[in-house]
Amino acid sequence: MTVSVTFCGAAGGVTGSCYFLQTDQGNILVDCGMFQGSKTVRELNYEPFAFDVSSISAVVLTHAHIDHSGLLPKLVKAGFKGPVFATEPTCDLLTYMLPDSGYIQESEVERLNRRNARRGRPQVTPIYTRHDAENTLNQLSVVEYHVWQDVISGVKARFWDAGHLLGSASIEIEVAATEPDDKPTRLLFSGDIGTGEAVFNNAPEAPTDLDYLFVETTYGDRNRDDMTDDERRALLGKEVREALKAGGNLVIPSFAVARTQELLVDLAHLFNRGELPEATVFVDSPLAQRATDVFAKHLTGSDARALAHPKFHMVPDVEASKQLALVKSGAIIISASGMCDAGRIRYHLKNNLWRSEATVLLVGFQAAGSLGRVLQRGAKRVRIHGEEIEVLARIRTLDVYSGHADQDMLLRWTRDRLPVGRRIFLTHGEEGARTAFQQVLLAEGIDSKKIALPMLDETVILKSGTVETAKVRPRLSGEELSRDDWHNLYAGTITALSEKLRSVENDAQRRDLLEKVLRDIASV
Repeated sequence: MTVSVTFCGAAGGVTGSCYFLQTDQGNILVDCGMFQGSKTVRELNYEPFAFDVSSISAVVLTHAHIDHSGLLPKLVKAGFKGPVFATEPTCDLLTYMLPDSGYIQESEVERLNRRNARRGRPQVTPIYTRHDAENTLNQLSVVEYHVWQDVISGVKARFWDAGHLLGSASIEIEVAATEPDDKPTRLLFSGDIGTGEAVFNNAPEAPTDLDYLFVETTYGDRNRDDMTDDERRALLGKEVREALKAGGNLVIPSFAVARTQELLVDLAHLFNRGELPEATVFVDSPLAQRATDVFAKHLTGSDARALAHPKFHMVPDVEASKQLALVKSGAIIISASGMCDAGRIRYHLKNNLWRSEATVLLVGFQAAGSLGRVLQRGAKRVRIHGEEIEVLARIRTLDVYSGHADQDMLLRWTRDRLPVGRRIFLTHGEEGARTAFQQVLLAEGIDSKKIALPMLDETVILKSGTVETAKVRPRLSGEELSRDDWHNLYAGTITALSEKLRSVENDAQRRDLLEKVLRDIASV
């Protein structure tokens, strides 16, 4: 019996989760996620899949986040006709998330093509459309936690609560033996592991006694302080009060699913206790609004009621969103995307970043190369939709809402999965994070030969208890996946040059500076 796994994403980086499993019985995917971060990384979404789509019989999906599910419509558009197995809450969320993603693809490409037409550049097409995404929904197949599901002949899967997001799962896969004396091969894909402390989620769970373990390492290099709900809300309340006291708006880039709902519940508690000044909360994300309805369906009690607090105003359409540009102070604007790379948040940043009285509060992971990461690092100027924006607003980070386990939590979760008979693969983390977690596992006494750090496009062949690696040249290296790219450097260079030109004394010096730059460019 031979099983091979190709790491088609989230290997050396955090996004684009996708594992291609080939077995003697047939082929399946675990996740089919979108790459996010720098433009170089995002361009991978436009490339052909790293496998033959016609060979895929089924997909098992860990959860609904776009970096795990976002290329499913592209897969269907390319001819995939099999089932996509996921939990009921995941299917409910995808009903809104995938069409929203298709709409974003179309909108971003439409805007880009207007610019390309003016510049004489070729037109581009979206990765997929809203229609493609809606077609994908017909292939969703609901599974229950803890119940074995036949995926294809000889391959079955069992879903365990990962505690990361409503409906999230770690997926146990068992591949039947093909020879009488062989045993089944047991693999566990962690998906994203939760903290056990998030507002809506249970503690993560999973089985033990595995052959192969694939574990995420998003925060494999850091720990966070333990925090109660009241302590977390106190920190949020402090940020909100300081932002409103400064006299401007508070803009919160937020993931539309889970993070926005967590913020709303905490804000509702703070308003109810009288711990916040008068303010209106605008949720300006169609997806966040629909996801809030899904959460309300699956939640009970005070959390469900909190999502309908009278202070919360759901922005109904684009025209209403544009009207928020007229609001100069006293508003809390929650909008997607959480990394500031797409969606309505970019317009709110354009309207508020240049205001010294405004505040931007980052409440989620910011991938390398994303606008959120650029702001987090203290950029004085940024470019949004081709326009240079001075950053005068306060940029704050509140790292208490992560849905990802930190280093100690990951270690406990991994320890609870032991023994792992053959190999532990560290995935879904930037290079520094998974290298740090590798050192933690070594300190636990796990044999270094049992720990692997696969790279993008690498294939491991699991046969008769041995592991062979088929090395290929990856589309991007771990370093390229985990850092700013030349597009970021270019934008920074243009901004720095503009700033330098403004700082010199007269036009003659500006001309001399530009001529020197042009000479340097010509000499390359």
